[in-house]
Amino acid sequence: MESTAIINIKPLGFPWETLDPFIFCVHHRDEFPIGNEKMGPAVSLAGRNIGQDFSGKDKWNMYHGQTMPGFPYHPHRGFETVTVVKEGVVDHTDSLGAAGRFSTGDVQWMTAGKGVLHSEIFPLLHTDKPNPMELFQIWLNLPKRSKFVQPHFKMLWNENIPVLTETDTNGRAVEVNVIAGYLKGKHAPKPTPDSWAAEANNHVSILTIKLNADATWTLPKTEAGVNRMLYFYKGGAIKIAATDISVYHSVQLKSDVDVTLEAGNEPCYLLLLQGKPMNEPVVQYGPFVMNTEEEIREAFAEYQKTQFGGWPWPNHEQAHARDRGRFALHADGREEKM
Repeated sequence: MESTAIINIKPLGFPWETLDPFIFCVHHRDEFPIGNEKMGPAVSLAGRNIGQDFSGKDKWNMYHGQTMPGFPYHPHRGFETVTVVKEGVVDHTDSLGAAGRFSTGDVQWMTAGKGVLHSEIFPLLHTDKPNPMELFQIWLNLPKRSKFVQPHFKMLWNENIPVLTETDTNGRAVEVNVIAGYLKGKHAPKPTPDSWAAEANNHVSILTIKLNADATWTLPKTEAGVNRMLYFYKGGAIKIAATDISVYHSVQLKSDVDVTLEAGNEPCYLLLLQGKPMNEPVVQYGPFVMNTEEEIREAFAEYQKTQFGGWPWPNHEQAHARDRGRFALHADGREEKM
């Protein structure tokens, strides 16, 4: 029976629980207000713990930002970040001198490797209307052999991410963005070359799924032994494998069984994270993910000594000009403009 496809159901916390090869996932939804001349909120910040604002006051946060919301420069080592923007704008800068601006529908895939400092700021570009933001940041582990590769990032621009659109027997639509992996003839753009996702036999898949109201869709099976988790993050009600699932819950699935999703009377939004487990020791301390405690201590010592190359930008929370379009400037000087 299809109901045997479900291994576990859990409410979502902060951050979301993940399965090997993923090590972290967070969902940010912020109803940011109109912006001021500094691209910060054009409202009072009174009552917020500036520098550590996760209160959700007025349905938005400043996070670690002082002037603009976001995450001023901070280090990473030993894993990859996949930042999926569903709405809003992100400004990236890093210790390699690379930079970028990406927005609705875009994905940044960054390999931290042996160590990088980077900043992720959410500039509020609009001064005449609100600046809503929604994104996922997903941490994908690097195998031991790739922990010390050279850091870099790759942009998966919205225009290049395939979208699978299907209708069920009642004509109700389903839309799936294929960010990593393969789905029904749709191949995602290649990830960074050192990624666990770069090897097809690791069956890494990242999908965002939208089912219109009352739509039905079947998630096809993959190879046995692959970890597969669905996150139902927005909508009214859904059935997964004939089981009622409440919003903001995760559902761990068996990977070698087709699974039917049935939306209720309003649209449903889900994230799928899937991959063959690395089955390696994982030791995480803050922004460092290694295989041993000794490697964590070495990471802290090296960061304190070198700052992973230092910070070449004038501000800790660096943003680009308000009128700058989407772009990616890579450490080798190559620039992409969209």
